[in-house]
Amino acid sequence: MRNPVFNALWGHYRRHPLQVVLLLLGLMMGVALLVGVLAVNQQARASYRQGELLFDNPFQYAIRHHQAGMTVPQGFYIQLRRLGYQQCVPLDTHRIQTAEAGELTLAGIDPFVMLPFTQSNGQVTGALSLTQKPYPIWINRELAAIKGLREGQLLTLDSGESVGRLVLVGNNRIQGSRLLADMGLVRQLFPRSGFTAVLCGALSAQQQQDINTLLPGGLILTENDSAQLEPLTRAFHLNLFAMGMLAFVVGLFIFYQAMSLSFTQRQFLAGLLCQAGVTGRQLASALCIEVVIWLLIGVAGGNLLGLFLARQLLPSVAVTLSDLYQANIALTTGWHWQWGALSLVIAVLGTLLACGWPLMRLIRIQPIRLTAHMTMVRGSWREFIWQAGMSGVFMIAAVIVYFVDHSQFAGFVLIGCLLAAAGLIMPFLLWAAFKAIARWLKSPRLRWFFSDAAASLSYRGVAAMAFMLALAATIGMDTMVGSFRLATQTWLGQRLAADIYVQPATAQAAGIANWAAEQPEVTAVWWRWRQEVPAEFKEHTLQVLSIGRSDGEKQSLPMKQYIDGYWSALQTNGTEKVFLASESLALKRGWQPGQRVDLPLRLGENWLMAGIYYDYGNPYSQIFVSDEQWHRLFQRDGKVSLAIHLNKDEHTSVFQESLEKKFALKPNQVRDNAQIMTQALAVFDRTFVVTATLGKLTLLVSIGGLFIATIAGELSRQRQFALLRCMGMTGKELALLGGGQLAAIGVLTAMIALPLGLLLAQLLIDVVLKYSFGWTMPVQFFPLQYLLTLGTALTALLLAGAWPVWRLVKRSAMLSLREAF
Repeated sequence: MRNPVFNALWGHYRRHPLQVVLLLLGLMMGVALLVGVLAVNQQARASYRQGELLFDNPFQYAIRHHQAGMTVPQGFYIQLRRLGYQQCVPLDTHRIQTAEAGELTLAGIDPFVMLPFTQSNGQVTGALSLTQKPYPIWINRELAAIKGLREGQLLTLDSGESVGRLVLVGNNRIQGSRLLADMGLVRQLFPRSGFTAVLCGALSAQQQQDINTLLPGGLILTENDSAQLEPLTRAFHLNLFAMGMLAFVVGLFIFYQAMSLSFTQRQFLAGLLCQAGVTGRQLASALCIEVVIWLLIGVAGGNLLGLFLARQLLPSVAVTLSDLYQANIALTTGWHWQWGALSLVIAVLGTLLACGWPLMRLIRIQPIRLTAHMTMVRGSWREFIWQAGMSGVFMIAAVIVYFVDHSQFAGFVLIGCLLAAAGLIMPFLLWAAFKAIARWLKSPRLRWFFSDAAASLSYRGVAAMAFMLALAATIGMDTMVGSFRLATQTWLGQRLAADIYVQPATAQAAGIANWAAEQPEVTAVWWRWRQEVPAEFKEHTLQVLSIGRSDGEKQSLPMKQYIDGYWSALQTNGTEKVFLASESLALKRGWQPGQRVDLPLRLGENWLMAGIYYDYGNPYSQIFVSDEQWHRLFQRDGKVSLAIHLNKDEHTSVFQESLEKKFALKPNQVRDNAQIMTQALAVFDRTFVVTATLGKLTLLVSIGGLFIATIAGELSRQRQFALLRCMGMTGKELALLGGGQLAAIGVLTAMIALPLGLLLAQLLIDVVLKYSFGWTMPVQFFPLQYLLTLGTALTALLLAGAWPVWRLVKRSAMLSLREAF
């Protein structure tokens, strides 16, 4: 009898095909977003372990300038080659804007220097072909497919100049999001003498030490391996994983809504089957097989869609990680059983949570009661109370986590508990609000309107819950990113107090400073010395910077906490050793202003930490000491930079040209305030492209889920609508009924989502950002953005409810009634 039972239960989906869409949308899209994030994270970590790769050769070390946009002098590279460092090669990268593929990264190499690294005669011939006119440009096949580029195509730059032709090559020659060309072509397009980086192969510990002693001011030697990159990028990948899990939870709520609605609508059929002799075990087996089939379809389809999503996200992730950490990420990824198995385990657990209670509820109800159409709808309020009780459990857990543990992981657990608590209690709040309003109103129609809205939560409640969570997450992320951007912009405006910043050689610095001080348009010249000290800290080397005595330099350092008289204490010439610590360092070490601490051996013991300053641009360990203290520690053994202030009426570009010409400075050694600000904010905006994309996808899935759930629910109520129309209710009144109830649910949902989103933003800033990067900032609010988000979402809801009512109004009352029965 199992086959007839199974066929009878599956026949439900032939009458309600939209529920199939709802089931697949919830589970498949939730798994797809989770798998996409897992695939991106795994591919990135694999690239970290591999390091820079050219012609199948890994370059595990890189010499770069510590400031983004600054270059390695060509003379230093020549010096390295003369000293026998043949494993070091130059690399010069630039962003180009093309008409065919948008923004791309063009990397220039010296093919002749690369010849010893080629693995075959074919690679030798291919590398030398880059030096021959018309100067071809190599592009990875995967990148070409993503950007829609083809073999032999020319690229049109924003200047109107055409370059290329493109040559498609494999991962064995170049990988990641870069195009590769001859250094000569890159220099023609971007005239300058330095390099973005000098990549080096294997270096012994002695060679690393020797190179560090040779490095001129501003240059650092970094290691491009997982040991260096993974700690820096851990917070980035954890945030991605958290967004993926949020998307999965939203999809799981939609799946739960679809299964609950499906079971509710089949209660009459289940009652008839039981009365006809079908045992509870047979019924349970058929329903369990159905759930397993949906699970397998959802996981398989989700993995395929997740792989597709990962390939769409990888270019943006690669650009972000390249900007922030100079990591080159491969753009393709294949299916891996590890995250496939993880997605299956998570989906099985989620399916048990989503289907366990609705299935048990359907099986345990007596057959005679199942044949009463509204039995499970009438009892939905008990489910809402049970969910509210579970919400209280999650809320207690959130309070415990908040007061017991303070870490990045605890922050995500806290946010998860908060979202779960808010989601579980929301249907109860809506049901209680509608019931209270119905009791308070005197008009029979309005009382019936709100009572019916409360009853409709049996099929709308969980979809509204998923919608609320996605809406709150979107508001929270937008608020956090907007607050972070405003704080960064304000911080940059304060730190970049000068008009011109110069990175000279140490021998040139005094001459430049003296000349600048004599110019009538110059109002002040600030010196800043920097030295890096090996630290016992687990983080990185400690950066020690100097700061002068002037009031302007004091104002340019935004302070978070400090002792009374911190500036005079810092600038004292006595034996007292005083420093200011960056916010991230103070948090990592647990330091407070006024505390006595021991610094690395070269700096000594018993230092007074006089204050903590904001430093959003530096995740490393950094301190400031006075000029006199710095020179007592290091004499003149360090890197120097100059900050030059001009009269407000002076043109920065004119003075910059004069300075470069006078001292034969390269363009990358002299930068103006606006250039640094623009570049920093552009990097910031690219950093949050991926998380913003995931947030929008999650909101889109939740809106789609509520849209389809509403349509499915309204179609299932055709009988009630048809009866109401036959009793004399007009089409306008029916439209007001359906649209009004949806609007009421949407408004109440928005009233819950908005404060929850703002609380989420506060926790993201106070907990996640603080313990991920060591940064804090005030929360800023963006009312117009909230109105746009909420308005768009409510419009989608009203459209969802309008379609079935419009379909019903267009038909005759008798035809609708006959189709409904």
